[in-house]
Amino acid sequence: MGMLSRVREDVGAARAHDPAARGTIEIALSYSGLHAVWAYRLHHRLWRRGFRTLARFGSQFTRFLTGIEIHPGARIGRRFFIDHGMGVVIGETAEVGDDVMIFHGVTLGGKSRGVGKRHPTIGDGVAVGAGAKILGPILIGAGTIVGANAVVTKACPPRSLLLGVPAVERPRGSGAHGLALLDPEYHI
Repeated sequence: MGMLSRVREDVGAARAHDPAARGTIEIALSYSGLHAVWAYRLHHRLWRRGFRTLARFGSQFTRFLTGIEIHPGARIGRRFFIDHGMGVVIGETAEVGDDVMIFHGVTLGGKSRGVGKRHPTIGDGVAVGAGAKILGPILIGAGTIVGANAVVTKACPPRSLLLGVPAVERPRGSGAHGLALLDPEYHI
């Protein structure tokens, strides 16, 4: 996929996830989450090609500009959208699937200092509410909703609803994924 196609896809994802999105130009110029993802892609390429120090400096500069820290070693899928963004941290061994949406203050972090996989794997179509923390080398199943301020330290199956500290799985009901995001009961 070419760079211009990827940019269009990212802007489309922002438009699809954010009811306040007004137009392509506004999204492209003013969405810090989008800017952080675009910068991450550049830094990730540098990281994979062995320019790790340069990639880290670039990611730290992006953090300074946007308030969003994405380690260049993380792996992030397509149509990833960060809404509001400030305070988001994504660790080095984190893996994020396609069509994932996260809000401000989210941490995809580690629980150990060991070498190897330390950060979570987030399945396709997951939504993570503001302030949520997902910690350790766990798998969050596709289509899961993680509520605001939840602290997740255990893996969960697809289409889960995780709420609380520590997070526990709750019944999701029969609503569609997109509708659940708009339901204030889920506190996202």
